[in-house]
Amino acid sequence: MASSTVSFIIIIIITTVLLPSLSSQLSDLFPSNNPPPFLGKHSHPIKQPNHHQQYRYETRYFSQPLDHFSFLDLPRFRQRYLINTEHWVGPSRSGPIFLYCGNEGDIEWFAVNTGFVWDIAPRFGAMILFPEHRYYGDSMPFGSKEEAYRNATTLSYLTAEQALADFAVLITDLKKNLSAEGCPVVLFGGSYGGMLAAWMRLKYPHVAVGALASSAPILQFEDIVPPETFYNIVSNSFKRESSSCFDTIKNSWNALRSEGQKEDGLKQLSKTFHLCRELTSVQGLSDWLDSAYSYLAMVNYPYPSNFLMPLPGHPIREVCKRIDGSPAGSSILERIFNGVSVYYNYTGEVDCFQLDDDPHGMDGWNWQACTEMVMPMSSDQNTSMFPAYDWDYSAFREGCQRDFQVTPRPRWITTEFGGHDIEHVLKSFGSNIIFSNGLLDPWSGGSVLKNISETIIALITKEGAHHIDLRASSTEDPDWLVEQRATEIKLIQGWIYNYSKKMKATFEI
Repeated sequence: MASSTVSFIIIIIITTVLLPSLSSQLSDLFPSNNPPPFLGKHSHPIKQPNHHQQYRYETRYFSQPLDHFSFLDLPRFRQRYLINTEHWVGPSRSGPIFLYCGNEGDIEWFAVNTGFVWDIAPRFGAMILFPEHRYYGDSMPFGSKEEAYRNATTLSYLTAEQALADFAVLITDLKKNLSAEGCPVVLFGGSYGGMLAAWMRLKYPHVAVGALASSAPILQFEDIVPPETFYNIVSNSFKRESSSCFDTIKNSWNALRSEGQKEDGLKQLSKTFHLCRELTSVQGLSDWLDSAYSYLAMVNYPYPSNFLMPLPGHPIREVCKRIDGSPAGSSILERIFNGVSVYYNYTGEVDCFQLDDDPHGMDGWNWQACTEMVMPMSSDQNTSMFPAYDWDYSAFREGCQRDFQVTPRPRWITTEFGGHDIEHVLKSFGSNIIFSNGLLDPWSGGSVLKNISETIIALITKEGAHHIDLRASSTEDPDWLVEQRATEIKLIQGWIYNYSKKMKATFEI
């Protein structure tokens, strides 16, 4: 499963798909040890002046303990949060509080891209709260990003458990200060934020009455879903638009490798792809292309959007049109460049491309992926358009030990929050969670895709992409999206009604 950043960029590193006999040879050139990113370098605010006019909020800061699970006298840090009480009916009428669980990035970017919460707040008389995730945006322990990201010791407090505790402590304190202890809290989140929303409902059921977890891949962990699931969904999204487009992309990795091995190959590749600096290896370009395809599948919305990049509606369709419609005589790599330009330069304003804006890799999500958020990935020779490779935990572990001096714990998240035998766990111990997913979203394969109980509901849309239901409503919304949001609103109304009913009965007793 989510959405600012952070400026986190975990670039996906992969092998090239050639003949099976070449797979092991190519895996040395295109190793794939890191999971795909949720948002990567694009999870930062896109400067659009009308955003602050459209969504009004006050920026505040809350003093948080560095470690919620220790009684050591450690320094505190300032957690940023955004708050809007314009439509809140207040504690006397038990006005609900809509809390968005901040993702791996700058909270303002998530706030302006979560229009659904803003759209429905007036009808509920709700307060809106967007707390920022620790170690992202302005919520930096130790005073600065440089200090916070210095080493494994300072980064050790960057965990999902600590982030959830931040949210719980913040909302508890805020409700107390506002005499709003009786006001129900509804959680929202998309992608990693959706995972946090679902986990918070399970971990702190007394803090929130329910959670809408959109595109939340809580099952994308060891031995739960097949590791090739993500790349198969991305590949199918391209194949359904054009089999020739799929084949061109699949064959391009071989062409990329071959060109890079020529005497002036890196120079020619840099020219073909309009790079600002000459390549020093093929790897960076491979990562850049891989990221574009993965992100395109995530934001394959039916209308124009500006979520990760300015894009047209049905962007994969447009990519394939440009690949398939390239001038006669175009090389395979020229066709690929024409296609990915839809993602990286749809507005035509970019003269040349920078492949890496985080050369040291010391960003928050890389740390999380190397500690507890270990999401196995692979690519299948027969079903994927990406280079074939197997999940190699040993290589992944070695990379984490090299980069961060830590050893990953692949089973910690599922030990902490559950995941194996999820149906039994949720049915026995959970309630009031909506898992919404669009099947075009490659993260949907790691989410909950069927109803678990009367109160744990899976809303599945065939044509939906990455947490599209959390985006602002539009006249361009297809009927299925309008219906999905109507169902979500009805379920949320039920949570609040049942909470109010129980509170009234308790008060009367």
